[in-house]
Amino acid sequence: MREMAWFRRWVVEGYSVRQLVQQSGHSRAWLHRLIDSFLADAPPKTALGPLTGRYLLFDGTFLHRPHSIVVLMDGQSHRLVRGQFGIRENSEPELRAFFEPMIGEGLRPRSFTVDGNPQVIRVLRMLWPNAVIQRCLVHIQRQGLRWCRRFPRTPYARQLRQIFLRVTGIATAADRDAFLSLVATWEVRYGAEISGRKETGRVFSDIKRARSMLLRALPDMFHYIDDPNISTTTNGLEGYFSRLKSHYRQHRGLSPHKRPNYFAWYFYLAPR
Repeated sequence: MREMAWFRRWVVEGYSVRQLVQQSGHSRAWLHRLIDSFLADAPPKTALGPLTGRYLLFDGTFLHRPHSIVVLMDGQSHRLVRGQFGIRENSEPELRAFFEPMIGEGLRPRSFTVDGNPQVIRVLRMLWPNAVIQRCLVHIQRQGLRWCRRFPRTPYARQLRQIFLRVTGIATAADRDAFLSLVATWEVRYGAEISGRKETGRVFSDIKRARSMLLRALPDMFHYIDDPNISTTTNGLEGYFSRLKSHYRQHRGLSPHKRPNYFAWYFYLAPR
C-alpha cells in the first residue's frame, strides 16, 4: 500500500511533509490528510507468544515531563516487544497497566535487565517473581563515577572511583570474586565512617549516595556470569531511544492528542 509507505517515511525516517511533497508528487494538503487519517487510530496490536523475549531489556526516557516513553525489548534480537508513550516509571499503577496484559499473552521472561529504578524492580518482581533482575552495569558505573567526581580529593573517594571503573570489565566468576573482595575491603575501611558522619556537603553526600547505590546493586549485578544470555546493559534500548528522539524532533509541531498514536505507530513500524 503506497500510502503506508509515505506514512512510514514520515514516522520512522523523520521525513518532513515538504520532503514528502518533493518525493511523492502529492500536494501538502493530501499528505496532511493521509497522516491525520493514520494518526486517528492506533496500529494493530502485535500478539506475543511464550517464547517472545525470554531475556528482556526495560527502560524509559523523557520527552515531555512528567510522562515518559517506556520500552520492553528482546535482549538477544534487539526487537521491540512493546512500547508505550505516557507512562511514568515511578507510578506503580501505570507500570502494572503496561506489564500485566503481557502475562495473559504468554510472556514468560527469564530475566530483565534494568536500571536502578526501585519502582520498576518492585513491579517486575511482583508480576514475575521467578524472573532474574539484572542491574545495568553501565548505569551503575556512569552514576557512580559521576558521584565520585573525576578527580576526587579524599582517599576513600579515589578508591571508590577505582572500584566503579572496574564494573563493566567483570567477565568471569574470578573477576566477580575479586571485585566483591575489593568492595568488602573498602567497606571495612571506610563504610562505617562514611555512614556515621553527619556532614551534609554536596561532595560528601554524593559519596554516600555512591556507596549506598553500589551496596544495594551488588546482589543483582552478576547474574550474567551464570547465564551468558542475560544482557549486562540496556545499551540496545539507548540506541533505540536515540533514533526515536531524532525522528520525533522533525515533528515538533505534533499536537499533544496525536502523540500517543504517533508513538504507537513508531513502535509498530520500527521494531528495531
